[in-house]
Amino acid sequence: MLAPESFREFCRFKVLHPLLRLLRGGVTPRRMAWSLALGIVLGINPSVGVTTLIVVLLAWMFGLNQLASQIGVHVVAPLHVLLFIPFIDLGIHLFHTRNIPLNRRQIEHLSHHPWRMVRDIWQWEWHALVIWAVFAIVVMPLLARYIRRALVLLMRRHTTLLRSHSSLSSSG
Repeated sequence: MLAPESFREFCRFKVLHPLLRLLRGGVTPRRMAWSLALGIVLGINPSVGVTTLIVVLLAWMFGLNQLASQIGVHVVAPLHVLLFIPFIDLGIHLFHTRNIPLNRRQIEHLSHHPWRMVRDIWQWEWHALVIWAVFAIVVMPLLARYIRRALVLLMRRHTTLLRSHSSLSSSG
């Protein structure tokens, strides 16, 4: 068994079934693929606390599906945590900025200089966002293309599920 049963059930009920309901409800695989890709790419951006708001605004601006975009964001939440520091480190390396203070003495020194601390944090964040944006521009169209293919295969595999659910929902 590759994944524990509870994880597979979680994915089935929290990811697969909502996506199938959206497809059954008329969302095209292309639109859903772009919605998911937007959520996934924005879900790994190196900012903290604004991802959901940004996804809501961008999905609305581009006429994408809000639910699919939010599913994309939340599916990659663990990656967001894992990729945060690599984006910061890559920004430090490419823009030749000061390293993040990692020992107690460096952190204490920086905490005594609040304006410098805010400036440094903003600089690290800004550079990481630039790196992420370049990554997003390259990855998002590729991701949307492959997600669309996967959704078409999913629809073919679950045609009976799609038909049985649509007939049940229209009769009830």
